[in-house]
Amino acid sequence: MDLLITALLIAVLFAILASGVWIGLALSGVAWIAMALFSARPAGDAMAVTIWGASSSWTLTALPLFVWMGEILFRTRLSEDMFKGLAPWLENVPGRLLHTNVIGCAIFAAVSGSSAATCATIGKMTIPELTRRGYPEDKIIGTLAGAGTLGLLIPPSIIMIVYGVSANVSIAQLFIAGIVPGLLLAALFSGYIVVWALGHPDAIPPATEKLTFMQKLHASRHLAQVGLLIVLVLGAVYSPWVTPTEAAAVGVLGALILSAAQGSLNRQTFIDSLMGATRLFCMIALILSGAQFLTLAMGYLGLPRHLAEWIASLGLSTAMLIAMLTVFFIVLGCFLDGISMVVLTMGVILPTVEKAGIDLIWFGIFIVLVVEMAQITPPVGFNLFVLQGMTSKQIPWIARVTVPMFLLIVAALVLIYAFPDLVLGLPRSMRAGG
Repeated sequence: MDLLITALLIAVLFAILASGVWIGLALSGVAWIAMALFSARPAGDAMAVTIWGASSSWTLTALPLFVWMGEILFRTRLSEDMFKGLAPWLENVPGRLLHTNVIGCAIFAAVSGSSAATCATIGKMTIPELTRRGYPEDKIIGTLAGAGTLGLLIPPSIIMIVYGVSANVSIAQLFIAGIVPGLLLAALFSGYIVVWALGHPDAIPPATEKLTFMQKLHASRHLAQVGLLIVLVLGAVYSPWVTPTEAAAVGVLGALILSAAQGSLNRQTFIDSLMGATRLFCMIALILSGAQFLTLAMGYLGLPRHLAEWIASLGLSTAMLIAMLTVFFIVLGCFLDGISMVVLTMGVILPTVEKAGIDLIWFGIFIVLVVEMAQITPPVGFNLFVLQGMTSKQIPWIARVTVPMFLLIVAALVLIYAFPDLVLGLPRSMRAGG
């Protein structure tokens, strides 16, 4: 019976999504149907209480602030300065300026929190420049699509905030747990570029100019402002006196001051950044509210408990459970965006994960990695959409040139499973220090 109800609700959800209804409304609609048909509690009362609770979380306040900070950087000259500071140091590295995609995304990720914003911002700088210099188009776009996902893993991260609220775990500890895996994944991406460039030396254009060490150092001045903002935000996040929400406010204030100081902030960019952040957060908040209502409905039906009992009855080892969840999220990521995946599944998955003895901080980083895969898998891959809009290439072509990056994220998953201290080492030190 539970299996039949679950199948019915999933069918209704996909039918509503296929009709073009917003994801948040689709989730609320399925929850309403579930409560009305299979629960004695009035659906309207349950929806009002749940949506108010989901919308009034103080922790969630950090989300629109980090989104706004990314929007400010996206629309001002801070992002352009980053490319000018990075490029001179990469002329002698195999792959040369292709590495600007990875390093630029890693740096911007540390002040953005959004994969799409990271991909779009760095892409605006690197795609025209690398194309003009004669770098292979497939490698420019493939490495950018993969590296853009670092916006989710390197803190601050929007998806980590959503997971932390859903799983009731420390957002600050999630942030610090993402640092080493984020740097590891960036290293894997750059390592791939090096190996590919060594195997295809004729595909990489020759160095355009030879700069002395002092000239490179002089060019690095363009990184100073973005570096200062990163130090401000991360220093605030890991301070014992500042909450993630207050750290996000520090980031917004810092972005406004720095962009104003360099003269790239005006009335129009301020309004555009504020409206862009408002639109994006309203979409996220609607999805979160709908998913919380659906989670409540599923709880009344007992589906999470029954699913957890069923998976537990399979007697899966921890490795098999993680493998099963990885496949599940990859498939789900073909149809839903990352935030929807997290809030829609956590109520069902977390009891099983806790019963298996998996650390919820480690599981949060695992979730971020599989959501990163979802960002570059068609048909609903946000980074693919961003790059399609920027390059006019077809989604299947962009997805194909991104396959190596997808496989490297799988490799990162294997590494954090084999060596969990890559994730848990820094949070453990943070707790010990606190």
